[in-house]
Amino acid sequence: MDSNIKSIIDKIWLVFHSGGVANPLTCIEQITYLLFIKGLDDIELKNEKDDVLLGITSKRIFDEDHQDCRWSIFKEYEASRMFKVMQEKVFPFIKQLGNDKESSYAKYMEDAMFLVPTPIVLQKVVSSLDKIEMNDRDTKGDLYEYLLSKLSTAGTNGQFRTPRHIIKMMVELMQPTEKDVIVDPACGSAGFLVEAGEYLRNNRPELFNYEESLQHFNNTMFYGFDMDRTMLRISAMNLIQHGIENPNIEYKDSLSEDNQDESKYTLILANPPFKGSINSDITSKKLLDMTNKTKKTELLFLALFLKILKIGGRCASIVPDGVLFGSSNSHKAIRKELIENHKLEAVISMPSGVFKPYAGVSTAILIFTKTNAGGTDKVWFYDMTADGYSLDDKRQKVKENDIPDIIERFKNRYSDEEQERGRTEKSFFINKEEITENDYDLSIKKYKEVIIEKRECRDTNVILEDLKKGQELLKKGIEDLEELLK
Repeated sequence: MDSNIKSIIDKIWLVFHSGGVANPLTCIEQITYLLFIKGLDDIELKNEKDDVLLGITSKRIFDEDHQDCRWSIFKEYEASRMFKVMQEKVFPFIKQLGNDKESSYAKYMEDAMFLVPTPIVLQKVVSSLDKIEMNDRDTKGDLYEYLLSKLSTAGTNGQFRTPRHIIKMMVELMQPTEKDVIVDPACGSAGFLVEAGEYLRNNRPELFNYEESLQHFNNTMFYGFDMDRTMLRISAMNLIQHGIENPNIEYKDSLSEDNQDESKYTLILANPPFKGSINSDITSKKLLDMTNKTKKTELLFLALFLKILKIGGRCASIVPDGVLFGSSNSHKAIRKELIENHKLEAVISMPSGVFKPYAGVSTAILIFTKTNAGGTDKVWFYDMTADGYSLDDKRQKVKENDIPDIIERFKNRYSDEEQERGRTEKSFFINKEEITENDYDLSIKKYKEVIIEKRECRDTNVILEDLKKGQELLKKGIEDLEELLK
């Protein structure tokens, strides 16, 4: 990411804090609103230029009554006037945006609050954000990524930000199509949905040439659920900023009995919460039955994925390592369900530093297809040891990176070369029968073979003699020093 943009965001962060806004989520939300407003005016300015070139008049975002809601207009106002316009006109304007009043965007903007504390803080923030060019999609993505990196701790329910390069890898592995109906049942800031949309723009550009597929992309392709209304607003704006006009972002406890979704989606991309207490009184009875009445959210979410996927639907989900080898009846039950009644495709083991500095947990990516008729004959394992960043709290870029290799090998996993790899390599296949014999254990350590190199060591008597000589030299050195000090 551009270091200049990082510097600008860091300065804005300090401005908010010095102004008395200490909650990082509030800071992110307010910055996101302002970026959204700036982005709207950028679109309007581009449309105006295009209209002049083409000699047409296209539909406008800002009507005559709302011209002073445009970034390019109000950014020139003095502080008190800017603050008044933002409170009384701009904010009400963005709250009522959306193609219709029933859209999820309009719904979750209803209770949005303008919390920039003072005119001076607003003017400083607007002046700083005005320096950021946001015409490039990657810049927008990097900007949101860096903003969210300010959430330095995991949430109370065990959710934490998924690094963008891991999201991108998972989307590349799943290769969304223009016919997919994509959901993230614990969507946070909608990173998976945004990246899926970007993948389609880059790899399926033909979908934008047809009205039917374009309408599907804008209205019925993307679904995200969360229980944090602030994150829902951020995710809605994030998706709209990335060109998805009416994403289906909803306040929903995905694990509850109220979630009536069943056999609805064709693709799940997710990093659900790994911990947290659940109220079994409101948790879906079907999910509890599938997992032997567990209270572990990571197991309940896997059951949920199988419930809401259509037959033939695919899933890529991050899970904590405990899911792979846990010995409880609930752990075994969900692994057996995936392997015996569906098609478990892959287990990608990730190093524990991937989620630092937020958490040091070891995780894996499970990839499977819902079949209700089995289909697992063997499972592809990959031992990721590097993701392109240092595995400490600093997470600085490094040369070592398994991600390109993971994508390449997974796409070619049915090739003879991949099928014949041995267990000492980065990737290999394990037959279903062996996994079954091992209580459906999916830990890569259970199957990977490590080559131990035999090294010749010096004779212990020689080592002992060397130590004695070293002691004698040290003793003589001390005696010489004492003599000099007399």
